[in-house]
Amino acid sequence: MKFKTSLIAALIGSAMGMSGMSLAGVSADEAAQLGKTLTPLGGEKAGNKDGSIPAWDGGYTKPLPGFKNGERRDHDPFASEKPLYTVTAKNMDQYADKLTDGTKAMLKKYPSYRLDVYPTHRTAAAPQWVYENTLKNASRAKLDEKGVPAGAFGGIPFPIPKNGQEVMWNYLLHWRGADFHIDFRHYLITSDGKPVMTVDAQGEFSMPYYYQETSPDKWNGNYWNIRLINAGPPVRAGEAINGRLNVDSDKDQSYVYLAGQRRTRKLPNACCDTPTPATAGVMTFDELEVWSGRLDRFDWKLVGKKEVLIPYNTNKLNKPTNSADVLGANHLNPDHVRWELHRVWVVEANLKAGQRHVAPKGVYYVDEDSWLAVLGDRWDAKGQLWKSTWLMPILMPDLPAVTQISFGFNDLLSNTWFAGNLMNDKQSQYKIVTPHFPDSLFSPDALSSNAR
Repeated sequence: MKFKTSLIAALIGSAMGMSGMSLAGVSADEAAQLGKTLTPLGGEKAGNKDGSIPAWDGGYTKPLPGFKNGERRDHDPFASEKPLYTVTAKNMDQYADKLTDGTKAMLKKYPSYRLDVYPTHRTAAAPQWVYENTLKNASRAKLDEKGVPAGAFGGIPFPIPKNGQEVMWNYLLHWRGADFHIDFRHYLITSDGKPVMTVDAQGEFSMPYYYQETSPDKWNGNYWNIRLINAGPPVRAGEAINGRLNVDSDKDQSYVYLAGQRRTRKLPNACCDTPTPATAGVMTFDELEVWSGRLDRFDWKLVGKKEVLIPYNTNKLNKPTNSADVLGANHLNPDHVRWELHRVWVVEANLKAGQRHVAPKGVYYVDEDSWLAVLGDRWDAKGQLWKSTWLMPILMPDLPAVTQISFGFNDLLSNTWFAGNLMNDKQSQYKIVTPHFPDSLFSPDALSSNAR
């Protein structure tokens, strides 16, 4: 891999491989680059040399014509654009330095797989108060001895990252709004190309980390609250799960309501490579949305920054009104996926000595503007490239943000694949909720009282 040399890469210095150590925030001079040479969230403001990646000019914050919160998020401001070029197995060598290992493997394995590459739009944005908190975090936040981001609140914790852990925390704590509701379906597609709906559910989510009225000293560390209630398929109707993720992963809590037993039970090991009930056990907890959950089982190496073709501004994926239209036999229908060239941070995860995991190695690609881990590759214990994980970033100017809705993986060994949070059949897609959900909504008592 060739990685660009830049001011940001130079700042990484000898700290690139560090993890689990107490690190001070960046200097005042470094922090002062936010909003100048860097975007307010930490991306490089300038475009690349050949202009294929433009300069960031504030992101996309204009209202989408006809869109109302609570309706379908299929409004695409770039719908009239045509692809600049298409990458296939036949010409992939021409673009090899812009492709992840997983993308290359998909192109080689499936003749129907292709990348329609459109003009790059750096649409990521956030509210002004998130920018202000990000600036504060740059000099006040640090990783403590447990690898927990101490001193961060209400913005990207490490906008000028010095190691892989900081980049991954930026993803886990990226801006996606404070409270929202979604209706969605999950699908497992079998090796012979047949889709099986594993979940039809509704979900409530909150990020107390982004409660604007809360101060850092009053925040208890819970950054992600979730409640899912299944309406189907019939065998799973009435099941429910909730969870609270804390920056100190030892304080995480998750509960599941079992409809057949009419009981709520605490999940003993809701992390890591344990299969999650939220996907009927198809995905592990830590591969949801490319990566989710605790970081302490791995050493995180910051490889550098690279220009990579990634899915981006994929609002068009929500346009079809039937999930079957976007589900191909071996992958998402390429007609509905928009790819763009963006700069990403590349982070390699290697299992720590004495730890266990079904995927002891992973590589993750984190967008410099939104801090989304858009793509990821996972290797099994035999060293085989096993899974290519992905999420589909969409533009939400009403937040404003670029954040994800749909996510999934392709199993390169079994030929199965998974698509989660598909909302094509739903009339509401990612409804922003105000005021905040009550904290009690994410309690075990509420789980059992609201499930069937």
